[in-house]
Amino acid sequence: MIRQRQMRNYEELRFCDDFMFGKVMEDPELCRDVLECLLQRPVGQLSGIQTQKEFKYTCDGKPIRLDVYNRDSDGIIYDAEMENLNHKTVESHELPKRSRFYQGAIDVDFMSKGNAYRELPESNVLFICTFDPFMKGLSKYTFVEKCRENTNIDLDDGATKIFYNCCYEGKDIPDNLKKLYDYIENGNTESELTKRLEAAVVKGRKNEVWRTQYMKEWVVLQDAREEGRQEGRDLRDAEKIAEMIGRGKTVAEIVEFCNYPEELVKRVESGMLDMCDK
Repeated sequence: MIRQRQMRNYEELRFCDDFMFGKVMEDPELCRDVLECLLQRPVGQLSGIQTQKEFKYTCDGKPIRLDVYNRDSDGIIYDAEMENLNHKTVESHELPKRSRFYQGAIDVDFMSKGNAYRELPESNVLFICTFDPFMKGLSKYTFVEKCRENTNIDLDDGATKIFYNCCYEGKDIPDNLKKLYDYIENGNTESELTKRLEAAVVKGRKNEVWRTQYMKEWVVLQDAREEGRQEGRDLRDAEKIAEMIGRGKTVAEIVEFCNYPEELVKRVESGMLDMCDK
């Protein structure tokens, strides 16, 4: 039996929780400092930070959301995603394919504004994981396009994907990055950056506007899950109804003796007739 995920109290949210991560990273200075710590290099001045940025490119029109999307003064794009297992397997997160899709969505969004290929900016898709995303024991995993026949040849398309392993326990990483990992994983504040992040989290827990947004997001998520469960139940019921219709049962008989909604039974019957006509 699959256990339903319980809602975490707003006062218990940490930086590693999606909602709080997005809200804290709306601060341009904090966001920039976190990116510089992760990338271990300077980042230009950030402008127009967007949290939960939507790209509506799926076949059914449902949006894909990026946790923290922004661009710096040098034109470089950054997408930072916070990833927790949440009782799921590492494989079920499908991070490699998701990183490919997110990168594509970023490029399509840029090109849709009338830009040319040569204008495609450098972009970085960063997955901050509270688990080892590839289970190989590395502190991070950086991917760029290279030639398979000669790995000295870089495609140089400007796209980089990095997966951070915040549960890494080795000593061979920069001290500021190690302390950021420790904060994300355990909540310890041993650096100036992590203390500022925690202060922002503590302040955020008292923000009533954020609290209301969090509650609304949870309700929307639960409604979507319930809708999916109901669709699954309707599908199973429809299969049973179709089987009974195939055995010659009438709509009235199915409604009376099986307690299925008349509307659903009629919809199944109509669909079967349409298929026969074709």
